[in-house]
Amino acid sequence: MEPDFAALRREFPLLEHKIYLNSGSYCALANRVRAAFETYLEDRLAVGANWDVWVTKNEAVRSLMARVLHASPNEIAVTASASAGLNALASALEFSGGRDKIVVSDFEFPTNAQIWHSQEQRGARVVHARRDADGYIPPESFVDLIDESTRLVAITHVCFRNGARLDIPAIVRLARAKGAMVLLDCYQSVGSVDVDVKALDVDFAVGGMLKYLLGTAGIGLLYVRDALVRSLHPVHTGWFAQENIFAMDITANRPASTARRFESGTPAVVNCYAAEGGLEVLLGVGTQAIERRVRSLTRRCMERLREIGWPSVTPASDERRGAMICVPSRASGPLSQELMKRNIVTSNRDDNLRICLHFYNNDDDVDGLIEALRELRGEFAAH
Repeated sequence: MEPDFAALRREFPLLEHKIYLNSGSYCALANRVRAAFETYLEDRLAVGANWDVWVTKNEAVRSLMARVLHASPNEIAVTASASAGLNALASALEFSGGRDKIVVSDFEFPTNAQIWHSQEQRGARVVHARRDADGYIPPESFVDLIDESTRLVAITHVCFRNGARLDIPAIVRLARAKGAMVLLDCYQSVGSVDVDVKALDVDFAVGGMLKYLLGTAGIGLLYVRDALVRSLHPVHTGWFAQENIFAMDITANRPASTARRFESGTPAVVNCYAAEGGLEVLLGVGTQAIERRVRSLTRRCMERLREIGWPSVTPASDERRGAMICVPSRASGPLSQELMKRNIVTSNRDDNLRICLHFYNNDDDVDGLIEALRELRGEFAAH
């Protein structure tokens, strides 16, 4: 039995006066998340420094995030951002012993390319899998790049520029055949897609809480496969990465035996409150049900775009797209601003308008967008 999405929608007050299609940038605020912020403020006023509760909140986020990813809490680091997690991981990798190559794709968010390119100072070689003639990056594009010299394949799940979803299982098989590790950037998928890190067989995954995970900015996640945790020793560290946080030992670095060793300093406490609330909402709905809902909405959106003669550049195949539909425009920024005047919230990257759907959206949202785009097509459609 599917969730009552109409009732769930009422938990997001913003939707009462906006067609909100920007979850790929920042999610709509849920009542439970707003209440979590207020609880933090109440705790501060009542107690002041409430360290025991704050540490508990950090651990709650870890446990909830493990459930979302189908992982163990010991495999989850709660980070300040995806960048923080990537930097901690990068600091633990060596680029020697004949394995100095990092393979990325041209679909990466800047962070997941820039941080790996920065490792060139430490001896890494970074190569890119390029788009094919159709604008997609099929697994075949990785065949000649992944070899016995590859240390890591660092790939996005869903591209932030065009909404294309890579064939992660096929790319992972290529990496495994050559003994390479795999990092999945799931920022633009987790929460809208059921991401099972065990089924995908990835070694690492990074993301953040402000998009489809329904939380807020300033808090992220890093998944590290349990079998690898104790063999990796990040140089990027801090007191919350220690085995005993409260030992206050200044004589040595004694990292935790879990993925917590990839954390750093004092956690973003208020963000933990919000992230906990968002993850509770998400898990209450169910990630598999959310994926089905999002797939239906994105399919409807693409069909309606074709009806008005303004097709998306996002792959039509269900397996090749996430929650984002991208529409080409000769002026994507002004188009997004024009939609905002009509209380339709979107975003834009490059020459594409980005339409990011979540389970709290409905057919009326899609149809309202399409009618606006029908009126604006002559002025803004790409030729």
